[in-house]
Amino acid sequence: MRLTWQTASLELAEPLRISRSVMARRDAVWVSLEHGGQRGWGEAVSSEYLGLRTERILRHLSAVRPAVERLPDPETAWNELAPAGPVGADLPAGVLAAIEAAVLDLTGKRAGEPAHRMLGNPRPASAATARTIGIVAPVPAAARAVRLAAAGFTVLKVKAGSPDPADDLARTQAVREGAPAAELLLDPNGAWSERQACELLPRFAALGVTAVEQPVAAGRPEALARVAAASPIPVIADEDAVSYEDAAALAGRVHGVNVKLAKCGGVRAALRIHTVLSGSGTDLMLGCLTASSLGIAPAVHLVDRARWVDLDGHLLLADDPWEGIGGADGTVRPAPRAGLGVLPRGGTPAGAAR
Repeated sequence: MRLTWQTASLELAEPLRISRSVMARRDAVWVSLEHGGQRGWGEAVSSEYLGLRTERILRHLSAVRPAVERLPDPETAWNELAPAGPVGADLPAGVLAAIEAAVLDLTGKRAGEPAHRMLGNPRPASAATARTIGIVAPVPAAARAVRLAAAGFTVLKVKAGSPDPADDLARTQAVREGAPAAELLLDPNGAWSERQACELLPRFAALGVTAVEQPVAAGRPEALARVAAASPIPVIADEDAVSYEDAAALAGRVHGVNVKLAKCGGVRAALRIHTVLSGSGTDLMLGCLTASSLGIAPAVHLVDRARWVDLDGHLLLADDPWEGIGGADGTVRPAPRAGLGVLPRGGTPAGAAR
């Protein structure tokens, strides 16, 4: 087998402001695994918050390449790659997820089977995905809500965490008026204190918000659990739920856990989290980083396991270089092709090869 990669820049259609940062672009590293004349693909994206700069991604790919290329075929790689086996156990989660995606894509193509069947679901799943509205003034927020509702989106996620919570309330009210039939999710990205969260969540619930992600700063799961116990709406852990161990510790103490493959290490790690949450009263949310359709695709094959789906990272891009998971009409669904089902737009993906 041959493991290679190339880098590309993903530009957002417009900057996305959240409580802790503003993002206009990020790097993508497209991982390619070749064997027997076929190729599987995966994607890792840079993330300052997760400590995953492009240089670190490339360094880890170089380090793991000999171990991957010693394996005789992708089926063996699937069994030997972490968390099932020892290969790549020391990789950052985002890099492991990208390699696992390439292995899954190639294995599915060789078997003539889509990824969801390889993962135990005989039928393709589709789901309404949330669409994010960043921290903007109420008037543009309302205009975006109108446009998204007209396009078919039935779930909208409103970013919060402005210095003045009144601004967040006004933005949420504007989105509610712009899309009165939409389900509203709220995401302060950990911007509030425990006391603020307990005071504010009833006010957002009165505006029709149906769930909130990570209202308090990460690192104090006990505080998050107390907020969840007092909240009139479901509380979903995100920044406090990075690993399997984090999710297991929060099972039964919050209403949901936001699983992002780049946080936990790929589809099999996500399935382990789903198993440990089952029956605990804590539901699964599938989330993502801003990424191309290639980076989002593995999670799309898992949407039947989730109560909430927030897989809109590719929809935030000015130009998505891959296709195959839909979403522009508010619903993500895998294309009826073997493997991940994604294809590069216009043929061979453009980027700096390594």
